[in-house]
Amino acid sequence: MIIPILSVLAVVAAIGGVFAGRWWAGRQYLKMGLSAHEQARKVLEDAAHESESMVQKALIESKEFLLKAKEEIEKENSESQNKNREREKRLVRREQKIEQLEEELKSKQKESLRREQEITRKEEIAEVNLQSATNQVQEIRNELERVASLSMEDARKILEEKVVDEAKLAAADRIAAVEQETQSKVDGIVKNILVTAMQRYASEYVAERTVSVVQLPNDDMKGRIIGREGRNIRVFEAATGVDVIIDDTPEAVILSCFNPLRREVGKVALTKLIADGRIHPTRIEDLVQKSEEEVAGQCRRIGEQVAFDLGLQKLHPELLFLLGSLKFRSSYAQNLLLHSIEVGHIAGMIAAELGVSAKYARRAGVLHDLGKAVDHHEEGSHAEVGASLAKKYGENARIVQAIASHHNEVEPQSLLDHIVQIANALSAQRPGARKEFLSSYIKRLEDLEKLCTMFPDVKKAYALQAGREIRVMVENQRITDAGALLLAREIASKIENNLAYPGQIKVNIIRETRAVEYAK
Repeated sequence: MIIPILSVLAVVAAIGGVFAGRWWAGRQYLKMGLSAHEQARKVLEDAAHESESMVQKALIESKEFLLKAKEEIEKENSESQNKNREREKRLVRREQKIEQLEEELKSKQKESLRREQEITRKEEIAEVNLQSATNQVQEIRNELERVASLSMEDARKILEEKVVDEAKLAAADRIAAVEQETQSKVDGIVKNILVTAMQRYASEYVAERTVSVVQLPNDDMKGRIIGREGRNIRVFEAATGVDVIIDDTPEAVILSCFNPLRREVGKVALTKLIADGRIHPTRIEDLVQKSEEEVAGQCRRIGEQVAFDLGLQKLHPELLFLLGSLKFRSSYAQNLLLHSIEVGHIAGMIAAELGVSAKYARRAGVLHDLGKAVDHHEEGSHAEVGASLAKKYGENARIVQAIASHHNEVEPQSLLDHIVQIANALSAQRPGARKEFLSSYIKRLEDLEKLCTMFPDVKKAYALQAGREIRVMVENQRITDAGALLLAREIASKIENNLAYPGQIKVNIIRETRAVEYAK
């Protein structure tokens, strides 16, 4: 189609060139005045040469265009053929896969039919066996009744009595186990009460958390602190309520007192006396009074800063003082002020997630251990004392209830009470919060995982939630669902008998089936 069009265009171009040549020659003849014959001949020759040149040029261009068009057509044909071959290959692969699936389906259908026939045959055999067994049981029952001279009712009564006796024995064992577990929990509660009581009551036998060391410029200062016939040291101990221990420790004096505030007052006062250099009874009493005011002011400033950081408004000045004094107290080696701040933050975040007032939650969380800020002169548990102090200084009834119930000494009545309990438990039981070294904590987790991997059907074991949950991966082909339940019970029993751990450990058995296929 393209080639004829190009030929026609070339002829038209040649004819046009002839006419153009004749027209040009005529114009030249008129201008130059040459003879008609010579002019015509020359014009014809020029026109012939010009037309021939144009025709040759047109033919060359048409041939080049034709070659280019032919190459493009061949390229398109080649690409089309390649695509067709690729489609044919894909179709062949799909047909082969469909044939393979059809073969597998036919095979599975045959296998299913065979199994169905086998099940039917086994059911028939089982029915026959069941009928035969029923007849045999009846015959044996009749023979037993004849031999034992017992009727079926008498035999049932004897069997029931035996089952009842066995159930009573099992119940007694269970009761004993429950009593033992209860006794263990009671022992833990009693220990906790004793520890809390010891922390609130001054005792001269507790040294790890009840001493402070004051550095001296030289050993001669020890004599000046003692004074003539011990006058200075007696006045100092009477004014501060702190025992001053002067021993062979070079350039140091030890202050011993269970009450951390009195010990801090004594430390500040003795430091000032040493710096001042004038150590006599009047000066001692004056500096002790100033030190008491300084420590009290420090406690109030700490309480105000905590209240500001957590957005607590309108706290009574006495509550601010008690809150700040928690900085100098600890529980199970955990600083009580940091613990209270942490409980406040956690309670606020939990309350925000549950749609409860975060402001009340933070306030109750910060004040929940307020009872530990006072000494043994206040009667009752620290939760009761804290609730009483909060109520005395104008706190909301919801806050008072949350403080009183955070150890379940008072029954929780609202979601806020439970939030404070949870926040307190999270702060106290997180790794490293209380008296557990990192090495022993890691060792406990390693022992827990190692104990679980000792069972033959266990592939892997992972300790989670700071050792409060163990996730056990088992072999899918070697253990059933019922076996997984039994394995969980065995692992829990093994943990109870071989490991020491706080609280409880959740044993989570995971048995999974994975199917893998590749799309090509």
